[in-house]
This record gives sequence, C-alpha cells and structure tokens, in this order.
Amino acid sequence: LLGSDFSHKTVGIIGLGRIGSRVAYHAYNGFNAKIIYYDIKKNENFEKEFNAEYKENIDDLLKEADFVSLHVPLLSSTRHLINKDRLALMNPTAYLINTSRGPIIDEEALVFALQNKIIKGAALDVFENEPNLTPGLAQLSNVILTPHIASATEATREKMSLLAAQNIVAVLEGMEPLNPVK
Repeated sequence: LLGSDFSHKTVGIIGLGRIGSRVAYHAYNGFNAKIIYYDIKKNENFEKEFNAEYKENIDDLLKEADFVSLHVPLLSSTRHLINKDRLALMNPTAYLINTSRGPIIDEEALVFALQNKIIKGAALDVFENEPNLTPGLAQLSNVILTPHIASATEATREKMSLLAAQNIVAVLEGMEPLNPVK
C-alpha cells in the first residue's frame, strides 16, 4: 500500500474564498506546496503571501496541478465544471478533491476517468445526487468517499451554532441577519 506525497507538489485551488484560501495556507505552510489558483478575480495579496500563481483559466490549472481542490458555489455556470473534457486535461498522476458541492463534478465522467486511470484518484465529501452515488463510484479503489462531513468537528459545529443563534437574535431585534440567504 503506497500513497503519493503531498509535500512539494503543485496544488491547484479552484475558488479562492475563505475555505480555498485556508486550504492554500495549510498546503503552503505545512507541506511547502506550490500554489496555483483560479478564481473569478485575481488576488495579489494572496499571491504575495503564498507565492501563488494566478491562472487565467481553469484548463491551464488542471494541466499543471498534482492536486486539484474545488471550492466554488453551485451555480448554473459551475454545474459540471469538471467534466469529461476537463478530466482529460489533468495529469494521469493527479488527484481531484471536492468538498464544495457535488454537481460541480460530472460523476459519470469521473467514474470513467478513475476506472481508466485518466487521473490517479479522487476524494469526495459531496456527491452529485446526494445521498445516492453514481453507479461504480463506491467500488473504485482509487477514490475516498466521505458522507458530507468536512465540517464535522466540535469546534466548527460550535461556531456554526453560535452563528445561527446570532442570526436569530439579529432578526428578533429587527436587524438584518448576519448571513442572509439571497
């Protein structure tokens, strides 16, 4: 049983929000990873802090990254963002990680890519048709599946509970909620 090193690898972050930035922080500071990223806007402060390189399009990032970590919201423009064509751009030694939203990846195309060694592996905490899995996905030896538990730590759940309570208090006091759903 042999795995792949994460140290000194190229980590591609797609979606540089709060979570994507935190993943980059740990990859850079903890593993000396080279950080490349794609986002709808360039972040020069982030680039300086992590010696990161902005990619003007996702395809260039996919061609270069050893690990691709997805951190985008589910929108019509991001549904199946990772599809058969984009999986084919990735290196055969690359790993795909999705903790954002399941339908960001075309799971049928992913199963095909994993079965045919187009990419080396994947780690998914979210699924296209939760709670159901695409046929064949659970039988693969080169995928790690977790049941949408990326935030399942005591500290994170305490923060989530506190934030929910603060939103309730704000609304009851006639103010805007801290995190309105739009």
